Amino acid sequence: MLESGVLNPQTINADLHLARLLEQAEAQNARAFTGAETPLLEIAGGCAVFAGAGSPLSHGVGMGLRGPVHEAEIEAIEEFFRSRRAAVLLDLCPLADPGLFESLGRRGYHITEFNNVLVKSLTSAEIVMTPRVRRAGADERELWSHTLGEGFFEQPHLTNEEMEIGRAIFDSPSSVCYLAVSESGEPAGGAAAAFHDTLATLFADATLPRFRHQGFHRELIDARLNETAARGCALATATTLPGSPSQRNYERAGFQVVYTKVSLADREP
Repeated sequence: MLESGVLNPQTINADLHLARLLEQAEAQNARAFTGAETPLLEIAGGCAVFAGAGSPLSHGVGMGLRGPVHEAEIEAIEEFFRSRRAAVLLDLCPLADPGLFESLGRRGYHITEFNNVLVKSLTSAEIVMTPRVRRAGADERELWSHTLGEGFFEQPHLTNEEMEIGRAIFDSPSSVCYLAVSESGEPAGGAAAAFHDTLATLFADATLPRFRHQGFHRELIDARLNETAARGCALATATTLPGSPSQRNYERAGFQVVYTKVSLADREP
């Protein structure tokens, strides 16, 4: 279950309550991406997931929003990743306990990336036609994973490790995956969503380079919003790089930035 309390979709307040709701949903997604053999550490109000050294799914999320994070907890997080020969990567909300940032600064962590968290309220059903987007079928695991990887890495030839990123998302029991298909029948892009009570998280957006600037990403957003509204969710959220085309597409769809997250990393293992 997500953060308790009444959500008012008419007014979005970028406060601690909303941050806990959004970060808890992201942590639930991270947990769902883990298979039976994927290491997972529940700690500091969030979790750390290891899905392979260098995998974007290997990170810590949701930490520090329930109070101070103690040095022993930070040490446990570091041991979790370093024992697997991986760098420590933590995605932190700016509303996390300030002491966590101070502790990580003393330990030599550095900023690797910023990401904007956006939210859209849904007060009524918002159905938009998306003729080029459909749900990915259960037998399209490899097709969807390759489409996601080709869009993300911007190359048609993927390693098994790169394919595993899409497979982990597709296999997640909470993921609903979508394919964008061109008029010629070629896969043009992919995306996913997960639904948590009154909140929908939209993620894993990727459009193949040759199909960009043709409206496919906007249709992928709208298709997921259609399902979000149909399920009765009050809010939808997505995360993008600041100033990116993805952010602009989400803003055109009615999303607004509520805060900017920071990714911090320690030394390379």
